[in-house]
Amino acid sequence: MATIYSFKKGVMEQVEGGVVTEYPLQLVVNGREMATLIASPHDLRFLVAGFLRLQGFVSKVDDFLALAICQDFGAASVTIRGELPERLKPVLTSGCGTGISFNMPRPVEKSGPSRVHAPETIFALMNQLAQQCEGYKNHGGMHSAGVGSDTLLLHAEDIGRHNTIDRIAGEALLKGISLAGTILVTSGRVSTELVAKASMLGIDLIASRTSPTDMAVKMAEEAGITLVGYVRADSFKVYTHAEAISVSGQEKIAGVTGVILAGGASSRMGSNKALLPHKGGRFIESIYRELSEIFPEVILVTNTPEQYQFLPCRKVPDLYPGMGALAGIHAGLAQAGTPSVFTVACDMPHLDPALIRHIAGRRGDCDLVLPKSEHGYEPLHALYNKSALAAMEECLEQGKRRIVSILPQLKVNEIAAEEVAGFDPSFDSFSNINTPQEYYELRNGDKARPGIESLPAAEEAQQAQA
Repeated sequence: MATIYSFKKGVMEQVEGGVVTEYPLQLVVNGREMATLIASPHDLRFLVAGFLRLQGFVSKVDDFLALAICQDFGAASVTIRGELPERLKPVLTSGCGTGISFNMPRPVEKSGPSRVHAPETIFALMNQLAQQCEGYKNHGGMHSAGVGSDTLLLHAEDIGRHNTIDRIAGEALLKGISLAGTILVTSGRVSTELVAKASMLGIDLIASRTSPTDMAVKMAEEAGITLVGYVRADSFKVYTHAEAISVSGQEKIAGVTGVILAGGASSRMGSNKALLPHKGGRFIESIYRELSEIFPEVILVTNTPEQYQFLPCRKVPDLYPGMGALAGIHAGLAQAGTPSVFTVACDMPHLDPALIRHIAGRRGDCDLVLPKSEHGYEPLHALYNKSALAAMEECLEQGKRRIVSILPQLKVNEIAAEEVAGFDPSFDSFSNINTPQEYYELRNGDKARPGIESLPAAEEAQQAQA
């Protein structure tokens, strides 16, 4: 305890209170002095193990041959398998203290879709963390972090916010606990280093009481991590991958199947667009996650199902192979178990759930709900009822490949561009990616081009008359 003078309402009084401890720990690895870690003095074995794990020097318990800590002298001596690099260049990070890193952690690409998390889980974990933070309760001046799914698995406190995740990583490693798919809750600001470390641990979602940095947002977007900030009693802000937050008030749309069209040749891209890295996974995984939050079932139309085994959905083939997007829409509609389908292409990076729900809500008493953009009709982002099947089959039997060919035979509920703009003023929902340049621009934050199936109204009328 320390003597502290408290000033309040014009009165100064002497009180006894706790002061946070700042503890320097000299870290020696394989006989070489590596760094001095500035930390809190408890559970130092977890801090050391996690620091070495997230710097990439160890990956499993067996990599440690010896780990000894002398708390009286502030020294940690570690022997690990293998040799350290000859030259270790320390990098000062944005951590409190200041943080130090020898190998700036990089995000790890995920192998599959992220889990969907309920807001109630985020609130519960943050509340549990607050209850566990004895150091902060006693004297303040401490950062805290915890990981869990329904309840906290591990938690840590330290004077350095980056030390908290190092401690969690170390404890998980030494105890054999997998953190894949968990939620990380933290009291501190979210930086790129924290996002990268979370990605290395397989964490799905990061929630903080404060804000992320702009670079942390960009890294989380690329790593497929949902980033949540400003968590309060009943609110928070979502900066990336909002589709991974399950909102109970928005039920899935009964009677409609989501259909992803993945039959294009990708000739201009030079490789399969659906499998390109995007949002911490593959392009098609992002599309699947968004549609699965809206519709009870999502099916994939593809003639190469072996390429998409990682997607947990039904794959159906074209019934009219080689007949383009119209055949893909027909295949999805014919093989869906619902009266209606909502179709999207596998390379549409800016889907708007509110717009999709609005279009689906207009499906009564028509064959097709067809939105328009400033470029014309958007039939690859539209809703089709089973009543459209006969017209599709007639056109396909006659060798007509263009989607516009079926319009004269259908009852169309048109969504005007002005109505669409109320949800998506820039019409980004209809944009797609066709070339390496467009993909590069997307990865760097630029917008994609309008959809290739957008048809100007004048051309539409001419085609319909033909």
